[in-house]
Amino acid sequence: MRCGFVTIIGRPNVGKSTLLNRLVGQKVSIVGPKPQTTRNRILAIANKPSTQIVFFDTPGIHKPKRQIDRLMMDAVTKSLKSVDLGLLIIDVQKTFGREDEQVIEILGKAQLPVVLGINKIDARKKNEILPFIELYRKKYSFVEIVPFSALTGENVNRLEVVLENQIPEGKKPLYSEDTITVLPERFFVAEIVREKILRFTNDEVPHSAAVLVDRWEDADDLTRIEMSIFVERASQKAILIGRGGKMLKDIGTASRLDIEQLLGRKLYLGLHVSVKSEWRDNMRLLRELGV
Repeated sequence: MRCGFVTIIGRPNVGKSTLLNRLVGQKVSIVGPKPQTTRNRILAIANKPSTQIVFFDTPGIHKPKRQIDRLMMDAVTKSLKSVDLGLLIIDVQKTFGREDEQVIEILGKAQLPVVLGINKIDARKKNEILPFIELYRKKYSFVEIVPFSALTGENVNRLEVVLENQIPEGKKPLYSEDTITVLPERFFVAEIVREKILRFTNDEVPHSAAVLVDRWEDADDLTRIEMSIFVERASQKAILIGRGGKMLKDIGTASRLDIEQLLGRKLYLGLHVSVKSEWRDNMRLLRELGV
C-alpha cells in the first residue's frame, strides 16, 4: 500500500483545480477562466486499491497586494510543509516569467521532491513542448516531467502512475476508501455560489465577491440556506442583482441545482447582496470566510 501527501502548486489559471477534479474523479474545487479562482487550500483524496493520495490544491502564486493575498500565499507555503511530494503545474501556452521564478524559489526553500506537470498540451504541437521541458530542467531538479492535458485527460494516467511511484510505500490509508474530502458541506455550498458569480458576471465582478453561509436549517423534506454575498462597491452590487433582479436570480437558480445535487435533497436558497468596502483587508471577515 502506498499513501502520501501531494501539494499542487503553480501560477494562477494553469489548470490546477481542473486536474485535481480529474484525479479525484469528482468535482471538489471550483474552476473558472479567471486567475486566482481558488482562495483556500483544498484537501481532496484520490483512492485506488493499492494507493491513497491526499492532495492539497493551492491558490495561484501571485504578488500579494491585500491581506487576502498574503493569507493565500501563506496557505501555499504551509501546504509544502510535511508533504511527501510537490506537483508543479505549468501552462504550456504561457511564457516563463516572474511568477514562475517565484514558484521555483518557493519550491527550492521547501526542499522536497517535485514532479513537473506541463498542462494544456492539447493546445500545442509536440515540438513546441520540448523547449519548455529543457527550460525547466535548467531551473529545478525535477524527479519527473510529464506533459498532459487536464481538460481532455490526455496522458493524465501517466501522471497518476508517476505520482503513485513517488509517494511512500508501507503506509496505511489515512482515510476510508469512500472519503473524497474532509472539508465541510458549508464550504462547498459557498464555493458553488462563488463559482456561479464568476461565471455569470464575467469581468464585471471578478474577485470582489465573497460568499458566507448565514443560516442552514435541515427539515424533513427541505434544506433552507441563507447566504450573504459581499462586494466592495455599490456598482458591483447593482451588477450582481441585475435589472429587475435577473442576474441574482440566474446565479441562484444555477447554484441551487448544483447544491441540490451535492446534498441529495430539495433546497431553498436565499441570496442577499451587501456592500463591505475593503473586505479583502478585513481579517475578521476573512477568518469567517475560512481564507
